[in-house]
Amino acid sequence: MLKNKYLIYLGFIIPLIFWSTTIICGLIIENYNHFTNLVSELGALGTRTQNIFTLGLVLSAFLNVFFVIGMWKYSKKLQLSPTPILFLLFYSFIAGPAIFPMPLRLHGIVGMPFPLLMLSPLLALILWRKKEHSLKIRIVAIISFTIMILGLLIFVPNFLDEYFGLKQRFLYLGWSLWSIYLSKRFLELNNT
Repeated sequence: MLKNKYLIYLGFIIPLIFWSTTIICGLIIENYNHFTNLVSELGALGTRTQNIFTLGLVLSAFLNVFFVIGMWKYSKKLQLSPTPILFLLFYSFIAGPAIFPMPLRLHGIVGMPFPLLMLSPLLALILWRKKEHSLKIRIVAIISFTIMILGLLIFVPNFLDEYFGLKQRFLYLGWSLWSIYLSKRFLELNNT
């Protein structure tokens, strides 16, 4: 089995895979705009980027399971509630919309639990508050949660309608910040 430290490093690698996949696919699709177009359009049925998109998202979802295992083990070692870590598992639901591309009916259904990952930083603020002095995650948790909440703007009609892609990416940006910072912080604590 891989050392736990290597599993925690996945918190840096998974966002890199996700963002690289979306940027590369966006460059391949003509006239694609990351601010206006949906992420799912990059892997839509029949597009030139469907296979690249699916591979990138499924790979990141698969690696996320190992990241959560590593973080869970280390949170137990630190005597922290594993609940905020377990909510990171909801990122792995991103594989569903990749496997069932737009416009397939299952596309919207299988990814529905994905946004629940935004509860991870909120739960960390609540459940880890007694260890905040050593964790030092409060500011990043608040920023990450706030950015992810902005992703809910997709449900606000007539507000930045022309920038649906931007609104959607707030959730991914907040998750990326949270994942990277958790990895960094847990690795620092692991070295002390």
